[in-house]
Amino acid sequence: MKWINYIFLFFIYSSYAQDSIQIKLINSLKLEKETIISIDDFETLYHIKNNTFYKTSNNKSINYSNVQLGNITSANAFNPLKINLFYKSFNTVIILDNRLAEIFKIDFNMMQPYKNVSHITTGFDNSLWVFNQDLQQLELYDYKMNKVKVRSLPVQSNVLDLKSNYNYCWMLTEKYLYKYNYLGSLISKMENKGFTEMALNNENVVLKTDNQLYFLASNSQDVVPIQRSKLLINQFLLANETLYIYDSKILSKFQLKIK
Repeated sequence: MKWINYIFLFFIYSSYAQDSIQIKLINSLKLEKETIISIDDFETLYHIKNNTFYKTSNNKSINYSNVQLGNITSANAFNPLKINLFYKSFNTVIILDNRLAEIFKIDFNMMQPYKNVSHITTGFDNSLWVFNQDLQQLELYDYKMNKVKVRSLPVQSNVLDLKSNYNYCWMLTEKYLYKYNYLGSLISKMENKGFTEMALNNENVVLKTDNQLYFLASNSQDVVPIQRSKLLINQFLLANETLYIYDSKILSKFQLKIK
């Protein structure tokens, strides 16, 4: 079956007939983490190990754990003052402050109408973008007011990934990559040609398929391949023009040479 994958990747490359973006290795660091969530401009590392969320900075580490809610499905530290942890098995979100103290708990099981949530990410102010699996809709939910501010039209394929900043939300489904503004209006819709994950910084997006990464610049639908690394890409992060690739043992830091 491998030759089928090679042919598939060839067609992806052909459809984006542009020069690849070059990367330059800056440094590498040995790490033993289960999941790296983000690295900010001050080299603060947010990660998960043994179902505990950690914040590590200047060799000092603090952590948060809540065994009663099961495993952490996802975490988002885009806003370091309102970090969110999603426990899908219990349909619950925990909001933490910058000291990893719990400041808010959102139990979607207790809401009327009930919400069956599959993905969440940070919104502006006191809001979260949540994907309502029963309605197949993306919602901007204000957890302080317990109110849905906006809803998207239903989507017809499974959601693979959800990422956001204060102004926009990107939703990757099996069929399309959607981009919404903070008012919930659809800004763009691009066919998904095999992408499974994404990372973003500002309004630039990096997409992954198999063991290859692609760059999608702000206000563009031209997907450009990133120079292939020999590393196994278990995780990848984007920060300004810096790309991090983690193979579960070594975190490699690359400079993106964007023209």
